[in-house]
Amino acid sequence: MKACTQCKRLTNADTCEICNVPTSDNWSGLLIITDPEASDLAKELNIELPGEYCLIVR
Repeated sequence: MKACTQCKRLTNADTCEICNVPTSDNWSGLLIITDPEASDLAKELNIELPGEYCLIVR
């Protein structure tokens, strides 16, 4: 898995489908958001779409 360097969404692609920026193999911390509207953590991190995200990406 790779992480988007901008939105931190995890993907297998070399470019993020949402942001259209390069992804990185160097990430840590897995966060799974299923319902962003009900999640306080998603609101705090400005996550609007459900999916898998990382906490840190380099």
